[in-house]
Amino acid sequence: MPTSFDALLVLSFGGPEGPDQVMPFLENVTRGRGIPPERLAAVAEHYLHFGGVSPINGINRALIDEIRAELADRGEHLPVYFGNRNWHPLVEDTVATMASDGVRRAAVFATSAWGGYSGCAQYQEDIVRARAAVGDGAPELVKLRQFFDHPLLVAMFADAIAAAAAALPEPLRADARLVFTAHSIPVRAADRCGPGLYARQVRYAAGLVAAAAGYSDYDVVWQSRSGPPQVPWLEPDVAEHLSALAESGCEAVLVCPVGFVSDHIEVVWDLDNELREQADQLGIALARASTLNAQRRFAQLVLDLLDAARDGRDPAKMVGAQPVPGYGSSVNGQLCTTECVVSARPSAGSR
Repeated sequence: MPTSFDALLVLSFGGPEGPDQVMPFLENVTRGRGIPPERLAAVAEHYLHFGGVSPINGINRALIDEIRAELADRGEHLPVYFGNRNWHPLVEDTVATMASDGVRRAAVFATSAWGGYSGCAQYQEDIVRARAAVGDGAPELVKLRQFFDHPLLVAMFADAIAAAAAALPEPLRADARLVFTAHSIPVRAADRCGPGLYARQVRYAAGLVAAAAGYSDYDVVWQSRSGPPQVPWLEPDVAEHLSALAESGCEAVLVCPVGFVSDHIEVVWDLDNELREQADQLGIALARASTLNAQRRFAQLVLDLLDAARDGRDPAKMVGAQPVPGYGSSVNGQLCTTECVVSARPSAGSR
């Protein structure tokens, strides 16, 4: 049904913005999960390599600026707020500010394109927690639908692949192998919000992007696993896959991190640092496609989701070979589909 909004909340994961914030941030992310201190110390080094600053908050602020600029170009006044799950500005504080400002119903754009627990249901939990912290007078919060199949997402990633291919040595471009990556999750969590939902959505989006970029053959792999080695996660891992490609005689690889909307730590460290070093050792030319970051088209995507919710229509989407269920909106953290099952949290990586 059509509805009206008097604000937009951009809800994200959060990240440290100084060396002294790194460990408190990681402790927030992993609280109650039994992550050993040595694992936190190892992840902390990834952030400290970049001065203790995660790119994610800066990218989100830049995206909010683009959303505001797009709204201004449309002649529309809609306040845009920013809140995080794990670090400042914390969503509880942001929702309290919204209530103080008189906001009564706000759309929530979560910076994840996917279904599954971490990509969707956990953001619903954030909404519930924030409203409970505010209490009476908390605004109604409507989480906008997942957007893994949105035409603008597909176009932005296809353009990024073309730009990455142009950065490869010209003689290697035609035979470069296109490899899509997304964040791995524990196998036990793969069915949490519907059978294989997250993995199916990633593969679906990869197929859409590959077709738009002009590739009929490609690979889908996983990255950034964490936790004890005896716990199985989605495979193949990108590093193992790169080694296999080298053994097969591959000389150039295009990596598209389709599972990430911004160049945060798990992109700039895991791919631009660790994977690039591995590629150099293997003698493979590696080019990494950019994520969506703060493009104006990403702002337009956000506002299309908002407009669709206001108008009571389906947002724009591209149709692949197989229909993928599981996306939808939610109100005040209520489950958005009958498939969605909120249960124990998966292990955390870094962001």
